[in-house]
Amino acid sequence: MQEKINRLRWQCRRGMLELDILLLSFLEKHYVGLSAVDQVLFEQLLSYHDLDLFQYLVKQEPVAEPLLQKLVEGIYRGY
Repeated sequence: MQEKINRLRWQCRRGMLELDILLLSFLEKHYVGLSAVDQVLFEQLLSYHDLDLFQYLVKQEPVAEPLLQKLVEGIYRGY
């Protein structure tokens, strides 16, 4: 599991400080406690481009997928 967390930590490091802070903080505080479905959704979210993530996480633009939207809202609020 630690190897997976390390890989995810690296993927959370983005080109924007705001994203780095939100994603790394969420990973460190909440990832392990997520359901298996939410862990997969978080990993899916990390595959998005930085500009899309910025729109979803910082500007709070809605995500088309309802389950992913719920996770994005949790990340923004600190879960």
